[in-house]
Amino acid sequence: MWLKPCSTLLLLTLAGALHAAEPVRPDAASAFYVNPDSNAAQWLNAHRDDPRADAIRSAIASQPTALWFGGWSADVRGAVERYISAAAVRGQLPLLVAYNVPQRDCGQYSKGGAASASAYQTWIESFFDGIGPRAALVVLEPDALAQMDCLNAADKALRLQLLRHALDYARSHASASRVYLDAGHSGWLAPAEAARRLTAAGVAQARGFALNVSNYGTTAANTAYGKQVAAALQQQGIRAHFVIDTSRNGNGPLGSQWCDAPGRKLGTPATQYAGEDGLDAVLWIKPPGNADGCAAKAGTFDADLANKLINGD
Repeated sequence: MWLKPCSTLLLLTLAGALHAAEPVRPDAASAFYVNPDSNAAQWLNAHRDDPRADAIRSAIASQPTALWFGGWSADVRGAVERYISAAAVRGQLPLLVAYNVPQRDCGQYSKGGAASASAYQTWIESFFDGIGPRAALVVLEPDALAQMDCLNAADKALRLQLLRHALDYARSHASASRVYLDAGHSGWLAPAEAARRLTAAGVAQARGFALNVSNYGTTAANTAYGKQVAAALQQQGIRAHFVIDTSRNGNGPLGSQWCDAPGRKLGTPATQYAGEDGLDAVLWIKPPGNADGCAAKAGTFDADLANKLINGD
């Protein structure tokens, strides 16, 4: 669990004095910012009398989730500033995702991204300028590394260059933020390959890496995998921590199905962990109920999908 933004650095410094993988205190989500304008909250405002409303309010809308920023954010700096400021008023830590890399999602349901390298550099600089000197937890570009195989050699090199630029800029212009570069999940890249790509993308400039974003892998499997990736990075002199998305992993994966897979369930809500095992936190990075593109348009809230995640059916 994160304390108030001004306490974040102290907590991370003291982490080694606490037992590995032990929550800092039971009310683990209390210091993460709960977005009052999340897709789930907007749905509740429009469907107050829906029989599913109470369950969605207590199980999803009241929990901290990440807010995703992409090309749909017309004034990304202003949007980020407003979100960071709202969290600061409550003394809570906001969770953000930057999701706008060119050729995003290899043309699948969440395809898009910045139109050019220069456009992305301008956008990501504006994103981190919006954070500025205040504390935040940022997941940088889900799937950007693990999905690189769909790119040609020149575009792979360009993507790595753009990620390095993003991390360098964050370090110099948003130094109080904790940035985690996405590295896929435990069933995707071999640990050594994940470490190689992370290194090439400049993870040494970040707090570490993120795992299982928008996926269903178990916390146990991704914790073990994260430790392997961290060990491979350590061999290169890079100390990296990691976070795990637990938003939909309560029942684990359903084979290789990833698109609004049926029978899945909510996982452990946002919790910060302390210790030397490398795991910083489990988080709801993918807001539960936001569709992948099969149950509804990607990124939109689907109440039936949310209700099924609550009930595990």
